[in-house]
Amino acid sequence: MTRWLRPLALVVALAGFAVLVISGPGVRFDLFSYRTGLTLFRWVAYYTGIAAMVIAVLALAFPAARKRGIGMPIVALMLGAVAFALPLQFQRQARAVPPINDITTDLSNPPKYMTSARAYPGDEFARQQALAYPDIKPVMMSVPPRDAFERAVKAAESMGWEVVGRDAAAGTLEAVDTTKWFGFKDDIAVRVTAADTGSRIDVRSKSRVGRSDIGTNARRVRAYTERLR
Repeated sequence: MTRWLRPLALVVALAGFAVLVISGPGVRFDLFSYRTGLTLFRWVAYYTGIAAMVIAVLALAFPAARKRGIGMPIVALMLGAVAFALPLQFQRQARAVPPINDITTDLSNPPKYMTSARAYPGDEFARQQALAYPDIKPVMMSVPPRDAFERAVKAAESMGWEVVGRDAAAGTLEAVDTTKWFGFKDDIAVRVTAADTGSRIDVRSKSRVGRSDIGTNARRVRAYTERLR
């Protein structure tokens, strides 16, 4: 019985690692839905990783199995740990932030999108954002709106966003950013308005799918506003 522990641990570990690896690209290249990809990443890889580590530990614990060599169970233990740890970190991040996917620097009047009508979710999202991300604020510049708009465009392009709409006269900009692993498309709206000190730049970043963004949009808005400053 114990002779099967070593190869079984490795097979299970490789399966968990493979599920982890294909979860993101599978969504990015439309092999399956984003819900399937998230399920594979968050749960299938997670539990398969646990199973691999348990079997690997048993293989190391039984003298009969250990006599056949410890290399295979050690590799299985390492692969299982990766398949377990990454989803665990993902779940911890999800629990650490509110389940919202629309972040803006102007909670009372969020920037509107140019290419389609995507209404802001409302007061509950605004309340949760204010509690979780109180640091997200507009960027004030001591330059005229036209100059501020040019800086906003350059900052968006330097972020690697795909600019899909711009109107210098109206001071509006729209872009799309693609997340690295799953390839999710998130929409960004930028609005430049005149202010007493020169110009005010507001940003809005919204995910197209899901309800929670694991803090992605807040990180994006922070990175963009820091680049503007």
